[in-house]
Amino acid sequence: MLNIRNLNIGTLSDSAMTPLLSVEELTINKGEIVTLMGPSGVGKSTLLRWVLGESLPYFCIEGELTLNGKNIGDLSIAKRQLGMMFQKGGLFPHLTVKENCLFAQKARSVLPVKQQKGKASTMLKKLGLWEKWSVYPDSLSGGQYARIALICSLLAEPQAMLLDEPFSALDANLREEVRQWAFAQLQEKEIPTLLVTHDRADACGRILKLEQGEIQQEVANV
Repeated sequence: MLNIRNLNIGTLSDSAMTPLLSVEELTINKGEIVTLMGPSGVGKSTLLRWVLGESLPYFCIEGELTLNGKNIGDLSIAKRQLGMMFQKGGLFPHLTVKENCLFAQKARSVLPVKQQKGKASTMLKKLGLWEKWSVYPDSLSGGQYARIALICSLLAEPQAMLLDEPFSALDANLREEVRQWAFAQLQEKEIPTLLVTHDRADACGRILKLEQGEIQQEVANV
């Protein structure tokens, strides 16, 4: 379970602070997907970056962050056990698919390298992507890239997942297919997931609307 409490985010300029976003409390349960919807500039991506643990020198941020009951607000990115999918990127361009899959497991897996390879190859084979094992990311199609990026995130065994408009770069023919596949994977593995988007078509689960710096209402639950 991922829990955010008493979060206040403000922008800094010339030693002045301008309020941007406040969240009194947001809880995402095991296997649940919560979507935060709102236009650009309301602080959606900044919220995700704070949860992830990035350094945000141009923001003033206070809040409590717990994962499965443990306070992770002061931990480094590597120790938070969070997965992340961005609008673009996610794979190291200088590494092959195989090397990306192995790197994803390096920090947390206790399996021998041979078993790590087996685990990754099994996931690729299920998606019909085994032939991409030795290629570099720039040779992948948009749909292949998105699937393999999520596979790498899942191989890292995250305790929660953050999604920042991860489907917006895909063309219309692939978008729905990849989106439904990704949500199914996350729910099957019971990973609490926070998705931010401005596009209602990409939303899933409990949908919350951001307006005027606050979560205004629950739009729907799909």
